[in-house]
Amino acid sequence: MATGAAHSWLTSTKSAKSSSSTIMFGGSRSNSRESIHFMCHHHHHRPKFQGCCLSMNGCQTQRMKQHPTHTTAVNNVGTIETRSLPSVASPAMAMDSLNSAISHLVSHPPFTPSGIIRLQVPIEEQIEAMDWLHSQSDLLLPRCFFSGRPTHPYHANANNLVSVAGLGSAIFFRQLHPFSYNDWISIKRFLSETCPFIRAYGAIRFNAKGQVSSEWLPFGSFYFVIPQVEFDELEGTSMLAATIAWDNALSWPWENAINALQATLRKVSSFIVKFPKQAPRTSIVISHNIPSKVEWDLSVNRALHMIQKNHSLLKKVVLARSTRVVPTADIDPLSWLACLQVEGANAYQFLLQPPNAPAFIGNTPEQLFHRKFLHITSEALAGTRARGASAALDRQIELDLLSSPKDDIEFTIVRETIRSKLEAVCENVLVKPTKAIRKLPRIRHLFAQLTGRLQSEEDEFEILSSLHPSPAVCGFPTEEAQLLIAETEVFDRGMYAGPVGWFGGGESEFAVGIRSALVEKDVGALIYAGTGIVEGSNSYLEWDELELKTSQFTKLLKLDLPQRLKVDCI
Repeated sequence: MATGAAHSWLTSTKSAKSSSSTIMFGGSRSNSRESIHFMCHHHHHRPKFQGCCLSMNGCQTQRMKQHPTHTTAVNNVGTIETRSLPSVASPAMAMDSLNSAISHLVSHPPFTPSGIIRLQVPIEEQIEAMDWLHSQSDLLLPRCFFSGRPTHPYHANANNLVSVAGLGSAIFFRQLHPFSYNDWISIKRFLSETCPFIRAYGAIRFNAKGQVSSEWLPFGSFYFVIPQVEFDELEGTSMLAATIAWDNALSWPWENAINALQATLRKVSSFIVKFPKQAPRTSIVISHNIPSKVEWDLSVNRALHMIQKNHSLLKKVVLARSTRVVPTADIDPLSWLACLQVEGANAYQFLLQPPNAPAFIGNTPEQLFHRKFLHITSEALAGTRARGASAALDRQIELDLLSSPKDDIEFTIVRETIRSKLEAVCENVLVKPTKAIRKLPRIRHLFAQLTGRLQSEEDEFEILSSLHPSPAVCGFPTEEAQLLIAETEVFDRGMYAGPVGWFGGGESEFAVGIRSALVEKDVGALIYAGTGIVEGSNSYLEWDELELKTSQFTKLLKLDLPQRLKVDCI
């Protein structure tokens, strides 16, 4: 691969102006400053005016007039519907059924000026969504993938959803301003409890107020997409679906939407090949840490000094590292993700890739929250140890983690902060277990689960905005930790450590985007990891923890080239 392209990405520090947004018009990129503005009154304290950029495959609304005293409501779309077709034996037959159903829609279009319709065909065989997505050759279309944890009780349904792969965008939401209540409303107007599989998949930046670096620019401050074509892997079966969304107010009428969907379907392959879940054959040309080991030691010691100062409010801060790897051959983000999925028990796997953009992938064990109607669950996760080589050593390491005063301080801060934030919005908050071990194939953490009940489903936005950033990825108190992170870290976290997941009508779920990487063709990958600094932390041990967390990626590559090519940025 060309090292010049890698160097360009290594040294680029371009930032986006917050007043512009990148949108797509039929696959071509353009910049637009147009956005709609509306007023919204709600029982929580929110800004009176807020700009929100909505786009349907790149077509945007015209600017709406603001009235100084009246609320301009966001109307729900006219039609929200799921049409289930008879089950078939294969993906090819499912594609034929979808094309026939779409031809019928062309002849019998709906009469509403806006809407969203999902056509779904059950397949009488369980096919991995990852295999379906890997079999699609058009890499210019936006892609997404989300896999929940196998132990997650989604609902009492015989066909529980295992994982979802998406191609194209029926509608996407992206902007450079921080994710707001009005942005949440703009997404929710296309969702309904009666259509549980119509979901918006996406992520939100860790720090929406920070400058967006060039590699993260295609994601904006937030990026959510409802896929045009979706493959759902269920327990025992599968499902192929196509979604069409239109809105005359967004200059995206029915005719445009149906034509765009048919164009995407023509690019979809029904021939699915099961690809091996193995590491790609490549070696690392450059390994480049920001910060370097020397700078890391200085940063950790500075943070400890701040924590130990008299009258200091700071109790914990999470400092992160960005590791750029430049390999001898391109990294396929799906191949990496498939390898992570093999050892991804008790973890979420995700991939988000806007058109002509890098892929954000991850294998995260940490749940931010799950909502089913009014019921909320969240998790506290902190403290890290490697798994032992033997059962006896594994048990000894587990006991060491459970009895560690330093890790108990860090874990208690995370658990009690989440409890406090849930109690501000929820009723009947329970913590059970209060302290246990979450085991993963390579590492383990201290763990607690918290549950509560919302007073209103509209409080979902309040839960999202209050739980993020959690002390597990930021620190405590939040403002003091954010300030120290901004002063210390010289790279853009982007979506790393931010919420990643999906919104649905009666259900939503978000994980925390840790154990993640940004992968780009001809460039390489940025691998992210962080560790909590509290009183008693040791910079050398914290560096070892970073190495342990990034090893799930670096073990897929061989670092076998001359030592002089390893770069530690200072």
